Amino acid sequence: MRQLGFELFMQQQIETLRSEFAQDIAKVAATHDIEALKVKYLGKKGPLQNLMKFLKEVPAEQRPAAGKWINDLKEEISARLEASETTLRATEESAKLSAEKIDITLPGRNRFPGRKHIITQTLDEMIDIFASMGFSVQVGPDIDTDYYNFEALNFAPDHPARDMQDTFYVAKDVLLRTHTSNIQVRVMEMQKPPIRIIAPGHAYRNETITARSHVFFNQIEGLYIDKGVTFADLFATMDEFLSKLFKRQVETRFRPSYFPFVEPGMEVDLRCLTCGGSGCNLCKQTGWLEIMGAGMVHPEVLKNGGIDPEIYSGYAWGMGVERVILLRNGVKDIRTFTDNDMRFLEQFPGV
Repeated sequence: MRQLGFELFMQQQIETLRSEFAQDIAKVAATHDIEALKVKYLGKKGPLQNLMKFLKEVPAEQRPAAGKWINDLKEEISARLEASETTLRATEESAKLSAEKIDITLPGRNRFPGRKHIITQTLDEMIDIFASMGFSVQVGPDIDTDYYNFEALNFAPDHPARDMQDTFYVAKDVLLRTHTSNIQVRVMEMQKPPIRIIAPGHAYRNETITARSHVFFNQIEGLYIDKGVTFADLFATMDEFLSKLFKRQVETRFRPSYFPFVEPGMEVDLRCLTCGGSGCNLCKQTGWLEIMGAGMVHPEVLKNGGIDPEIYSGYAWGMGVERVILLRNGVKDIRTFTDNDMRFLEQFPGV
């Protein structure tokens, strides 16, 4: 390429780009238009980049001059874009401030004080009741080992609850606890009988989320171990607690059931609070509402905690906090507790 032909070609390309850019920047009305021009002219696929690629065809002795012309145009475009962006941003911010100007003659907005969530309110109430009955509060870890969550509680290696469909595993033999019962053996290892504790907290299960079940929920566990503890003590404790919780004398029913960590085990029902036992939608026409699982602590669990089952006995139980609210307040869907819908939460003013 001859020098005169090369210079004429480059000048034409530079002037064409300068003219196109001048027309484009004259149309700019907002900062987002500036961003678009940056991409168009300074981007990897822009005309300036194409001119830089053309340099490989320019004779070696002419490349420094060609590169300088391209860089000069690039700096010119960059400077004009920056100046326009600064001016437009200042104009936009001024308009925004004017639009957001506060009219100090308007009345102030009411500020509503925060309050405890209905789950926290109910859990606090349950803890207060058990504290008045001589139970102390113990808290276990949300992430625990398979041993404390299953093995020490007499779960067989092939028990269905160990499957991935029921349990969230963090690593091998490490999991999100499926119940607050994981505190039982820990307390036995640290404390000699008599033991009288409750363990509130979160529990996690890998289940399908429905109106009646969730992957996480709140539970409160109870444990009492001493010499001569019998079923009669468990019955009396449950009747006393449920009467205080529901603020009336309630009628309970105990049905045999299986749990690996208690023997014998049972389900505790109470007569429907809505229909009085005649049958309604809440109790599914049975007249009874299931409230918790309970039973006498299994001898193997006592042994795992270092307690002699020939000398000591005890009872344990567990209940869901959300279930208590469902029964007391007629809530139909457990998912509403975590939806953060103020229309639902405002129904529970609390304290």
